[in-house]
Amino acid sequence: MNNLRIFSGTANTLLADSICKKLGISQGEILIKRFADQEIFVQIKESVRGQDVFVIQSICRPGTDRLVELLIIIDALKRASADRITAVIPYMGFARQDRKDQPRVAITAKLIANLLTTAGADRILTMDLHSAQIQGFFDIPVDHLTAVTLFREYILKQKLDNPAIVSPDVGGVVRARQVLEGMTNSELVIIDKRRPSRNRAEVMNVIGEVKGKNLVIIDDIIDTADTLTKAAKALVEKGALSVYACATHGVFSDKAFENINNSDIIKVIVTDTIPLQENASKKIEILSVAELFANTIKRIHLGESVGELFNNK
Repeated sequence: MNNLRIFSGTANTLLADSICKKLGISQGEILIKRFADQEIFVQIKESVRGQDVFVIQSICRPGTDRLVELLIIIDALKRASADRITAVIPYMGFARQDRKDQPRVAITAKLIANLLTTAGADRILTMDLHSAQIQGFFDIPVDHLTAVTLFREYILKQKLDNPAIVSPDVGGVVRARQVLEGMTNSELVIIDKRRPSRNRAEVMNVIGEVKGKNLVIIDDIIDTADTLTKAAKALVEKGALSVYACATHGVFSDKAFENINNSDIIKVIVTDTIPLQENASKKIEILSVAELFANTIKRIHLGESVGELFNNK
């Protein structure tokens, strides 16, 4: 693995450090600074000619800034004659803008795919896209990881009595069923809801038996936590003993922490694809995805199957 190099943008340096430690290598030396007018300047401070390079950068708040920074890093590496450039994007911002659901709106996720490819990325490594079909927006290989195994292991360790897995909407049923694999004593519950506007949801029906059960809601993103906390309230009103929540990406915008603190949720479990803010709710617990990304990077570098990683699990 002598020709493996890992560089990090400024979005999630702690995760990048953890991934490098798991691989037993040091981060590549890179200079990233902003001029007085906030223009981004990038310089690769070591030779990458003929190297297999991975760039770690979540497209999280502020998303546009993180995206442009990633594009500039990729361009710098391309012009420095890197042999292959893999954009490692633990959280793919803009992924919720994946279709034209209103007149005269952009399909921004497709635009991001085009920008990354044009900048010079040869491959994408990401986790729990809002819609798995976004992989088809790219004309380059995409390795799509998932945190469901981490969540399943966490839930089993809690040894909850009479547990059930909850999908917060019909679109999340596949993800919820993946968590259920191997949990023989658990059932699936589905919440039927509608969205009168963005970041707002109304629970219409709860499909499945929740009375007397300890429930775990499984989702990909927690943003304002409005939808999540309303779902938890509806489940408690239906007789649930307790409600936990697991989500891959903790965006936590607007009044998210206030909503969580005032909710019926016992604990919220998220991964470190996005750095947790300092004023975070004490109900939040972090699971690291560093080992999963490190193992995947190693397999890609060595030309081994990424799918086998999950088969072994």
